[in-house]
Amino acid sequence: MRVFVLFFLLFISTCLLAQSKKELRAETTRLEAENAALKNELTELKKPKEVDLNNPHQKASYGLGILVASNLKNQGGDSLNLESIIIGIQDVFLNRELKCDEQEASMTVQVYMQQAMEQKAAKMKAEGIAFLAENKLKEGVKETASGLQYKVITTGQGKAPTANDQVTVHYTGKLIDGTPFDSSIERGEPATFGVSEVIRGWTEAIQLMHEGDKWMLYIPSELGYGERGAGGGQIPPHAVLIFEVELIKVN
Repeated sequence: MRVFVLFFLLFISTCLLAQSKKELRAETTRLEAENAALKNELTELKKPKEVDLNNPHQKASYGLGILVASNLKNQGGDSLNLESIIIGIQDVFLNRELKCDEQEASMTVQVYMQQAMEQKAAKMKAEGIAFLAENKLKEGVKETASGLQYKVITTGQGKAPTANDQVTVHYTGKLIDGTPFDSSIERGEPATFGVSEVIRGWTEAIQLMHEGDKWMLYIPSELGYGERGAGGGQIPPHAVLIFEVELIKVN
């Protein structure tokens, strides 16, 4: 009798264990399916939404987004939280209760953007100093007393300009991270200007060149656009500028 009871209990335990494993497998399968569905939803949410540029309202809205975002990035607002920006816009447009009033928002943004600009400028300045310190050690790079650095690519045999001359040049300008900001070559037409009418780094470098010369110029911030920057944010404050310049003609 005792043996029968033991076998019966063992049988019941085995059945319960099998049922438990079956339920566990089913639960695991369900959770895996839910996880896959959530991943698909997340992937869809991350996909950029389509904008109908034939719709004047959508086109204007999208254009405004570009302008606002570009302006914020140029002012050092790269660290702003995009989701929070969208929530703030939605709260205003949908007449929801605002989490802070406009006066507090204005003061908060002003302080934040000022600090962001200062941090961006300090980073740009430090990166420029480090770049020039390393660059001047490279083969073929020369440095003048002002800190201007240059490298001769092609040597011409023509005349050298003075500060009172006009010159015609082809050039391409970029930042030290390789971002281009201006190019007469892309425009398909060389530029003509007075030697003394440009940034100090150019004025100095052009007078060292001869017609037919092609040089690489590495211009410190203080010989370029300094703490102001230029180009509507294309050239940030304290940016070191790199130019490839060909002196075509002294006019």
